[in-house]
Amino acid sequence: MTESSQFSARKPLTHLGDMPVEEFLRDYWQKKPLLIRNAFPDFVSPISGEELAGMALEEQIESRLIEERGADGPWQLRSGPFTEEDFFALPKTHWTLLVQAVDQWIPEVAALKDHFRFVPDWRLDDVMISYAADQGSVGPHYDFYDVFLLQAEGVRHWQLGPEANEDSPRVEGTPLNILRDFDAEASWRLEPGDMLYLPPQFSHWGVAEGGCTTISIGFRAPSARTLLEDLGGELAAQLPDHIRYSDQDLSLPMNPAEIDSDTISRVQSQLTQWLQQPETIARWFGALMTESKYPETVALDAGSAEDWRDHLQDGGCLVLNPGSRAAFSRSPVLLFVDGEPLPAPLLFAESFCESRTITHGDLVGYPELGEQDGLIDALVSQGSLIYPELLEHDDQDDE
Repeated sequence: MTESSQFSARKPLTHLGDMPVEEFLRDYWQKKPLLIRNAFPDFVSPISGEELAGMALEEQIESRLIEERGADGPWQLRSGPFTEEDFFALPKTHWTLLVQAVDQWIPEVAALKDHFRFVPDWRLDDVMISYAADQGSVGPHYDFYDVFLLQAEGVRHWQLGPEANEDSPRVEGTPLNILRDFDAEASWRLEPGDMLYLPPQFSHWGVAEGGCTTISIGFRAPSARTLLEDLGGELAAQLPDHIRYSDQDLSLPMNPAEIDSDTISRVQSQLTQWLQQPETIARWFGALMTESKYPETVALDAGSAEDWRDHLQDGGCLVLNPGSRAAFSRSPVLLFVDGEPLPAPLLFAESFCESRTITHGDLVGYPELGEQDGLIDALVSQGSLIYPELLEHDDQDDE
């Protein structure tokens, strides 16, 4: 595979099966599930179950094993890294291996995300892949985020239940959030290339028919608690100390000990006023949504790029680390990479987020990027930009 073909962005899907993505976004996204037969015709899995197990042996990769009939009771959870002996000791049926952020290690898996760019990049999360032995599953449950479940190898039988929430009864004696009561409302057998879309909180249960591999493309959805806690600190840091609660419209209180409704309305109004900082909120939100979930993989894969200027001059390129995330905003004009808001020319930021590549042509068009301690230096030093050869070397190692 050539350097240009390996790292060029693929076009997003225009249809999910026969359905235009515009119709999907209007009628299904975050509203109701959708079964998509033959979403990827002639699909060939980029990773086998055996290769997935090999990844679970690595200390820096997050992995989990779920056994429905564990020695200590039903639905037992173990976290990796695992050993070969752990896998040899597993029963023949009723277990599942889950490996997170496979896209950060295998370029072919990372490329799958480009097909889902009909949803903003910054909403996409890492790609989790599971291998289930015959009858293996993670039990009936629900997620707090949207997910596409792409069948990669083998067959999985999915059952879809009603919406659930934190009040839905759980199975006791397990750290997993297994729903105690599950009434299937629909069921399907998914084969390679078939895909199931699930909005948040729809209960579901997938069971392997023979060994099977499933790819989960999930989406970031920060909790309201996270957003408010994080934003509060960011906005507070921007407000000078002299801006304080005020009540110039104070009237004689009926009871001086009462915090009355007028006071609450006044506080709400002032809080709303203090929130009117769109540039600060844009800077904060861009940084939050591009934070790397596994920053250690960014540092691990970075390698050394001290001579990147000569590398670009000689016709080479730098590419976005698979463990990195990038986005941009127009107001203010900022490039966000791995949680860092960086000033950058708008046209460059837009182009870089599309191609995820920097060449000598970028330095010719925007010479300020290559200045000492400039943008490229910053991205190289934090491991967000790497030589593509590092990824090619990883591919050869995997083979």
